[in-house]
Amino acid sequence: MKRLFEDLQIITKRPEPFEFYTAEELWTDEYRAGKMLEYHLDETVDAASRNLQFINASADWMIERFHLASGINVIDFGCGPGLYTLRFAKSGAAVTGLDFSKKSLAYAVEKAKEAHVSIDYIHGNYLQYQSSRKYDLITMIMCDYSALSPPQRTGLLRTFHALLKPGGSVILDVHSSKYFHDSREQTVFGFNYMDRFWKPEDYYCFQNTFKYEKEKLLLHKYTVVTKHDINYFYNWFQCFDTDMIIKEFQNNGLTITDFYSDVSGKKYSEEADEFAVIAKKT
Repeated sequence: MKRLFEDLQIITKRPEPFEFYTAEELWTDEYRAGKMLEYHLDETVDAASRNLQFINASADWMIERFHLASGINVIDFGCGPGLYTLRFAKSGAAVTGLDFSKKSLAYAVEKAKEAHVSIDYIHGNYLQYQSSRKYDLITMIMCDYSALSPPQRTGLLRTFHALLKPGGSVILDVHSSKYFHDSREQTVFGFNYMDRFWKPEDYYCFQNTFKYEKEKLLLHKYTVVTKHDINYFYNWFQCFDTDMIIKEFQNNGLTITDFYSDVSGKKYSEEADEFAVIAKKT
């Protein structure tokens, strides 16, 4: 019983804010990358991507809002299987997609071929991306920005600034203060939890949700136990209010010009769990 108690102490231990970063293990593992792609392509749910109706509406809104057409250069950070890049490319814009899931990119490349559109897909970690090419628009959708630590976010904003043409724009979405306040600490335990998402073999999974009041930060810590090993995965959710994100962008040469409740242009509300920002290079 003592060993079990000690194991449970490890499983439920609260790490320091952003102490661990396991996004690459999550997205590049062959099995989990396949499960992620399944979630991306499920048109009925908001999982790895949002539902089809929302994607169509938000892509149409962004194409109109940013006047995407021939001669406009766009790059989508964390493009996944190309659900947005394909729609952007059909507008006539020159589109680049960046992601570190080979499986998702392979699907995106095939769909671009089927649609007879040209999209430049790049495999890599967007935190390390550099290019001499300049863009009119940078997109980062599905709250990827919220999963990054302060140093990672600073580096990314500097990359955005370097990549943008004068007057170019960034649009991304983040988790809100309301999302933080409405969340609660809890532990969930299950056999083959999340429909065998984590492993192809049988496993037990603990999901611990931690709140960090000072940082306005949430963590979902997953402990996945099989007969052979134990793996830990950490999914961070930095939550923002408007003042916090304005300051963060301004410190890195970007000025936020607009707030919306989401990336489909819905009017901003403090009651939304997420919100979108548009920023320009200054």
